[in-house]
Amino acid sequence: MSTVIVGAGQAGLVTAYHLGRLGQPAVVLDARDRVGDSWRERYDSLRLFSPGMADGLPGLPFPGPRHEFPTAQLMGDYLEQYAAAMELPVRMGVRVERVSRHGGGFTVETSQGPLDADDVVVATGGHTRPHVPDLARELDPTIVQLHSTEYRNPGQLQEGPVLVVGASHSGADLALEAAADHETYLAGQIRGQVPVVGSGGAADVVADHIIMFAAMHVLTLRTPVGRRLAPRFRHHGAPLERPKKADLERAGVVLLPHRVTETRDGLPVLDDGRVLDVRNVLWCTGFREDWSWIEGLPLAEDGYPRQRRGVVDDVEGLYFMGLPFQYAAASGLVLGASRDGRYVAEHIAARHRDETASGRLRSRVTTRARESHTAS
Repeated sequence: MSTVIVGAGQAGLVTAYHLGRLGQPAVVLDARDRVGDSWRERYDSLRLFSPGMADGLPGLPFPGPRHEFPTAQLMGDYLEQYAAAMELPVRMGVRVERVSRHGGGFTVETSQGPLDADDVVVATGGHTRPHVPDLARELDPTIVQLHSTEYRNPGQLQEGPVLVVGASHSGADLALEAAADHETYLAGQIRGQVPVVGSGGAADVVADHIIMFAAMHVLTLRTPVGRRLAPRFRHHGAPLERPKKADLERAGVVLLPHRVTETRDGLPVLDDGRVLDVRNVLWCTGFREDWSWIEGLPLAEDGYPRQRRGVVDDVEGLYFMGLPFQYAAASGLVLGASRDGRYVAEHIAARHRDETASGRLRSRVTTRARESHTAS
């Protein structure tokens, strides 16, 4: 098996597509039951932050209006259709447990046995391990606690006030939704707003193009502004995009620019000493990465893999796709997946061409040496 791709989201699928176009054999492995389940597992009201015109992958346009924001369910269904239409080599229900070096390639240990690979593309993204603060264990057991990955809809909440911890994308979404039927607090620093993204429906056409152009070509690791903002995208809450601060305030959400730092009598306490008497806590506190299953992976100072546009120079044959700000702000979005996937696929194809050419050269040199020895 030449290339094993771990993860059948948009990043893994589009990499397989580009490898196929370059004549490079590959297989895509994913532990879930269906292609697109990574999107279907999100909360019911989630909509993408990019309009339909930016959510298609090469070879199959995204269905629906170009300037509306698709639901996560629709995105999941589209990825399933894409894998089928492009006849991509996907194997679902296969969990990758470890990747280790073996000879000049890799051994990929899976729930269905080991695979040998010349190359491995890790396309699991950069948000894989939900993070909940340790103090959550100290809260009153009667309080409903859900991480944003566990939350589906307000039907999971009990009567009484709701505290949403984390004031980024998911936090703003869930606070706005909870406020319809609950007294709702949103704790955390709001780190700016993107003023041109609407709250739903048809978005302004010019604004769509401005955002897409900036995410693809301005906010990249080649520009000073991109390099300055990259750490924020990876480690801090991103600016609000759809629900704005004014939307939250109009809905009655109480904005608390504070951290939850301790508990008192089973209740959460803010860093200003305020105790919040709530019956529900939604943890929109992000993720922590775990790369321990990849043997010998070099990490940068920020804890992410040390890579260049998805290429791990220190481990020949190892690649990444879908990391936050892998090359640009668009890298973690559907919008940037194809460009990043094409770059990685072309690097893999070039590497194998170089190895083939080198092998042929060694073969010719050996043959000539033998002929010279025979003649003498």
